[in-house]
Order: sequence, then C-alpha cells, then structure tokens
Amino acid sequence: MVDIPTEFRYPHRPTMRRILRWLARLALKTLTHFELIGQENIPDSGPLLVVGNHFYFADPVAALAVLPFPLEFFASTDRPAAPTIAKWLPDLWKVYPVEPGTGSRYALKAAEYVMQQNGVLGIFPEGGAWAQVLRPPRPGTAYIAARTGAAILPIGITGMTETFSALWQGKRTRLTIRIGQPFGPYSVNGRGQKRREQLDAIGHDIMQHIAALLPPEEHGVYAADPALRAAAEAVANHPWYAESEF
Repeated sequence: MVDIPTEFRYPHRPTMRRILRWLARLALKTLTHFELIGQENIPDSGPLLVVGNHFYFADPVAALAVLPFPLEFFASTDRPAAPTIAKWLPDLWKVYPVEPGTGSRYALKAAEYVMQQNGVLGIFPEGGAWAQVLRPPRPGTAYIAARTGAAILPIGITGMTETFSALWQGKRTRLTIRIGQPFGPYSVNGRGQKRREQLDAIGHDIMQHIAALLPPEEHGVYAADPALRAAAEAVANHPWYAESEF
C-alpha cells in the first residue's frame, strides 16, 4: 500500500464538498433549463479522469454538480480573466494549484496520488476559458492519462456562457451537459520528440471525444468546416502564458 502524504489524501473536505455540490445542483435546476444526457455512462468509481470543454469560468460548477464523485480539480494560481467569485470558490473547494507558465510538478504528483486512491480528477485540457470554441489541449492532460493509465470520461457543456447574461434579462438559458462513454487507457513509449508526438496525439484524441459531445459550431480547431477551423485557430493560443503544461 502506497503511503499517501496528508495533503494528497482523497478526497479533500468531504462535508464542505457535499454542501457545495448540493448548492451547485440547486443553482443549475433553478437558474437554467437544465438537461443531462448520458448519465448512464458514468462509472461507479475511479480511478478516473473527467475531461471537458472550457468556455466559461463556471464550467467546473457544472461538472461537480452532475457527477456523483468528490472531484479533485486543478486551478491556476493566477486567474486574470475570472470574476471575484471564481477566485474564492476554488479555495473553498480546495483545488490543487497550478503555477502558470510551468510544468507544475506538484500538480502532476497530485494527479498520480489521486489515481492511486481510485479517485476522480477533473481537468479542462484547453488550460483556460478565453474562447467559446474548442482549442488545442495543453500537454498536461495527455501526460497524466499516459502516466496513470486511468480511464477517461468526457463531458460536453453547452449553454453555460449565456447563463448569467440571460439572468440579467430575467430569463433562464438552456444548459445541456452531455456525458460520453469512458475511453482509454493510453500509454506512450520512447523518448524525446517521439514521446512528445505520442502525447500530442493523445491530447488531440481526447479533444475529439469532447468535440463529439458539442454542437458542430463549437468544435473549433476540430471542426469539419475549414472556415470554423480557421476562426478557431485565430484564438487558439493561450492569451496569458506562452508555454504551460496545463
């Protein structure tokens, strides 16, 4: 049995998280026309990586509301585009911090410990919510998937970006969360450029599974339409940090 350091014990703050999940579910059902598709695809337990599109700061709320697990999350220590509420909620939930612009060995180690405890880890492969179409993944998700050999559960979140603007107009937007079938595991071999190419291929395959759960107009760089791909490529680069694993 692996000796797990206290700071990596799964899960963190179980009582607080039960309360926050209940509040999140209540908010989705009260403030939106909420629809969940594919609930039957949710595994009974981990180890599991949950991956999804990241178009809006509140996407983690949708994920933790619909899944029955005490999700662990990564979150950047610097959130330049996030509103105030998005800056204190991760601390209340207790996420694993990721230092922007680095490989974040701490986060990678945390992921391994969570998987060793049959835990569930939520990751948004794009590394931030600065556009409303799919962009290429950062390398971290593929690395964790290959390193741990965990199964991967894809989710697609549609309509979250309009939630608060609709509320300001006295309306409720339609929020749809689609859960796909688990896939994986992945593995890599070799070193250097060969290994990086394999990780890149894994990352793009993960994003294709997410794209399958979204409307075609949100597929971004994975769209079949060349015009949609070109428009997405114009916003594909991370706007704050040139190089980062997450």
